[in-house]
Amino acid sequence: MSLTLRSRKPTENTTPVNELDHDLLILSKRHQRRWRMAFRVICFTRALVSMSRKCLQNNNQILLRSLSYVAVDISTSDDHEVPFVGVDKQMLSKMVKEKIFESLSNLGGVNQVAAILESDTKRGISGSEANLGHRISVFGANRQFQALADESSDIRVEVVRDGRRQGLSIFDVVVGEIVCLKTGDQIPADGLFLNGHSLKVDESSMTGESDHVEVDEKSPFLLSGTKVTDGYGFMLVTSVGMSTAWGEMMSSISHELNEETPLQARLNKLTSCIGKIGLTVAVLVLAVMLIRYFTGNTRDETGNREFLGRKTKVDDVMNSVINIIAAAVTIIVVAIPEGLPLAVTLTLAFSMKRMMKEHAMVTEFWIGKEAMTGNASSSGLAHNLYELLQDAVGLNTIGNVYKSNSESTPEITGSPTEKAILSWAVLDLGMNVDEPKQCCKVINVEAFNSEKKRSGVLVKRIREKTVHIQWKGAAEMILAMCSHYYVKSGTIRVLDGEARKQIEIVIKDMAAKSLRCIAFAHTKVAEADGQVQEKLEETGLTLLGLVGLKDPCRPGVRAAVECCRNAGVNVKMVTGDNVHTARAIAIECGILNPDVGLNNDDAVIEGVKFRSLSAEERVAKIESIRVMARSSPLDKLLMVQSLKQKGHVVAVTGDGTNDAPALKAADIGLSMGIQGTEVAKESSDIVIMDDNFTSVVTVLRWGRCVYNNIQKFLQFQLTVNVAALVINFVAAVSSGKVPLTAVQLLWVNLIMDTLGALALATEQPTNDLMSKPPVGRSEPLITKLMWRNLIPQAIYQVTILLTLQFKGRSIFGVNESVKDTMIFNTFVFCQIFNEFNARKLEKKNIFKGIHKNKLFLAIIGITIVLQLIMVEFLKKFADTERLNWGQWAACIGIAAMSWPIGFLFKCIPVSGTQLLFKQRAS
Repeated sequence: MSLTLRSRKPTENTTPVNELDHDLLILSKRHQRRWRMAFRVICFTRALVSMSRKCLQNNNQILLRSLSYVAVDISTSDDHEVPFVGVDKQMLSKMVKEKIFESLSNLGGVNQVAAILESDTKRGISGSEANLGHRISVFGANRQFQALADESSDIRVEVVRDGRRQGLSIFDVVVGEIVCLKTGDQIPADGLFLNGHSLKVDESSMTGESDHVEVDEKSPFLLSGTKVTDGYGFMLVTSVGMSTAWGEMMSSISHELNEETPLQARLNKLTSCIGKIGLTVAVLVLAVMLIRYFTGNTRDETGNREFLGRKTKVDDVMNSVINIIAAAVTIIVVAIPEGLPLAVTLTLAFSMKRMMKEHAMVTEFWIGKEAMTGNASSSGLAHNLYELLQDAVGLNTIGNVYKSNSESTPEITGSPTEKAILSWAVLDLGMNVDEPKQCCKVINVEAFNSEKKRSGVLVKRIREKTVHIQWKGAAEMILAMCSHYYVKSGTIRVLDGEARKQIEIVIKDMAAKSLRCIAFAHTKVAEADGQVQEKLEETGLTLLGLVGLKDPCRPGVRAAVECCRNAGVNVKMVTGDNVHTARAIAIECGILNPDVGLNNDDAVIEGVKFRSLSAEERVAKIESIRVMARSSPLDKLLMVQSLKQKGHVVAVTGDGTNDAPALKAADIGLSMGIQGTEVAKESSDIVIMDDNFTSVVTVLRWGRCVYNNIQKFLQFQLTVNVAALVINFVAAVSSGKVPLTAVQLLWVNLIMDTLGALALATEQPTNDLMSKPPVGRSEPLITKLMWRNLIPQAIYQVTILLTLQFKGRSIFGVNESVKDTMIFNTFVFCQIFNEFNARKLEKKNIFKGIHKNKLFLAIIGITIVLQLIMVEFLKKFADTERLNWGQWAACIGIAAMSWPIGFLFKCIPVSGTQLLFKQRAS
């Protein structure tokens, strides 16, 4: 290897560089890094001893203790720093994901966490490749997200690096990064709020709750995958990639489950069993026929021995052996149910083809202890009270009302709660909610807080020297802040113990009706020496009124739940709502009995308590739980896992990204087509296009139809398998020849696997399916009922065909070729008639509803025509002889006897057909 060297300075190395030099250089650098690491360890140890002595002597707060590790602030005169010493990334990740404020306090707050992560809250981190690479090696990368996302997920984010703002890919964000957030941004990683103003986040993708969460110094936790809905701010990244809450969820979604579905497991087991039996029979037939041939016990059509030792030509021996092997292979082909996957595919395709926004509203309005009916003007609402309510609605809201003209329908935007209140104010009370904004100046706002469950606004009316404070929020919270209340006439009364108790009863009654009770309160204060106060008073307020919001159940939900229950399906509700609302909604939907109290942990439980149970305790209690309130996404996943461990077949419905892990883990995942997120749809098996829970009943009905059709096809196919295997085996052992040739067996296989599957896969669901108990995970695919129907038909076919094999020539006075053709023809027509028997597994009337299935009748007709062609026109190909009318009638008459045989045996009761609901799908 030669290199042309340019002129260098005398001090520079002028030695040519070759591959060996390059390797030595890399090795030298490795040793240098190891020496530097050893040096850092020594420096760190000496610094630790020195700092501990100073700490004991000066009692300085240098050691920042936490539950998981000790972070040491070390400053040395040496240039070699010790990066991220003692940083526990698992603890940081858990602290943010679970929003543990105590852990953050133990670390010394957000600024100290930034110091631990070697990040400047103003200048950010260094953008050097060495620093970024080291952070990625220690904490991981967001390219871990890239493996789970597509190009559309590669969004740009704004960060602070080296003291300046710059844009980069979301996949390039690292731990310690200072990220700039504004309205509409997606939060790229888990982190902590540094500073900002009025920052609100939509966490519905993670928690399922629609209310926006305010983020500030008191609640500084930010989760990846959520979106900024209001305000702006800066965040410190503490976790990236799969260590984030979003990453944990996505990893559970993307995890390839090796577990088979219950139906797949049963079908695979059955196919394997049938295949082994067929292979065994084929091997036995092959061995028997080869032994009989080479021992001279087989004869040709003229009655002469086929094998005569050395006198037999090699070509004749090879032809005979090949024919024997072909017969054995054909038996294997007939025995292995390769038509079963086709039947399943056809059934699913046909059934799926055939299967193919409600807002909250105000239902109650109370002023003090009096319920209001009609609109405000007809109820005689005082003018001053009306104005205060108008201010309360119009000023203390993040929603908006837009009307293009006075005649147009108003467009109302905001959260579901805000939209409901604004709709009530505009449509029922006739308020102009924009009017207060024109005559008032907003001084301060306290945004809604999920802990305090209230929002407030401090305003000053133009040309007035008084400041008004408006509060809105959960009724029990607002009522606790009030000392007076308004009555309908507009006068104020003292909120004494008796009045407070009566209003509390009103609130409780609303909750019992599954209403979310929202209260409005007001007070005003005078300016002091021209100074306008900015603090919102939280005591001594006057209660303006109460409104009850209702999220109406979709029409038919209660009937759908009842239908599922009658079908043996146990419906459970998992929600992020509080336990009172969850219980009320569950009662309204028919999921919960009204007599069940909130203290009954066997029926109603909160997510935090459920996840705190051990795995054994969860499995023990899971069947009795009906409602889970205040749940997280992983609580739903834990419920699915517990139900499956208990042996249940589990179906899950959901629409949010937070539902995706449970949808993926369930045996059947059903997502919503309209409001469902793409992640939820991709994680599910079925998409409900109308977002209606009543469609679950349709899915259940068709699901049972699919299972029932598969059982019908199995009964039909196994009858053919048993008959074909027994006939060929007995004939081969006794005579050395099989009555059905390879072509004939393949034709029967075509009838059985393709046409039969198509005919039985198109049966539509009946109401009888919904009155049966569900099939448990451990229930056999072939039931006693199917064996009762299968065995008599197989025995009849074997008896008749073996009789024809050994006595057919004398009974009908025909030659060997016609006899074999009659056996083949009778065997095919036995399957045609048995297809009708397979339509109904339990009912004696096998013709009920047959006129509705035109495809079934068409397939039967096609099969008969093809059989006629095989016998009468394809003599050489099918190895058949033409039959006369009497022989055709005999074949059809013998085969038709399968109908009365099926009817008679269905009169025999089968124990265990009416199964108890031991295995319920939930």
